[in-house]
Amino acid sequence: MLKPIIVGSLAVIMAGTAMATETAPDNVKFVEGEIQASLTGKAGDAKAGRDWYAGRKLGNCLACHQTTDLDELPFHGEVGPTMDGVADRYETAQLRAILVNSKQVFGDETIMPGFYSTKAGVRVADKFQGKTILNAQQVEDIIAYLRTLKE
Repeated sequence: MLKPIIVGSLAVIMAGTAMATETAPDNVKFVEGEIQASLTGKAGDAKAGRDWYAGRKLGNCLACHQTTDLDELPFHGEVGPTMDGVADRYETAQLRAILVNSKQVFGDETIMPGFYSTKAGVRVADKFQGKTILNAQQVEDIIAYLRTLKE
């Protein structure tokens, strides 16, 4: 009888520890246009990242970026660069910085919003103003997906 209680207690403790390792948006550290550390302390899931990337409600990356891997989906944008080969052009730390807050990397003129910033940008839906568009794990998942996009 004691084992289920111990296992349940350990699960609660471990869940609390996992949440404590997540970096809050205002605590993210940019160093020379890069963010070295994972926002969650764990690796992203490329399959989940592909779903977030293609999703029209949150990431909506396809609205601006052509991505051959997602040719089965309609309406790829041409505002941003193609994502084909992005893993060959950028390191993980660079991709994380761009996704978290592209304005820290490219300057205030970029149309790309900051997806893990409370200052997402001017062309962002009102419901996201003062909030992040993506959570930390979604960012890490999308980065894992982007790392699969090689030439």
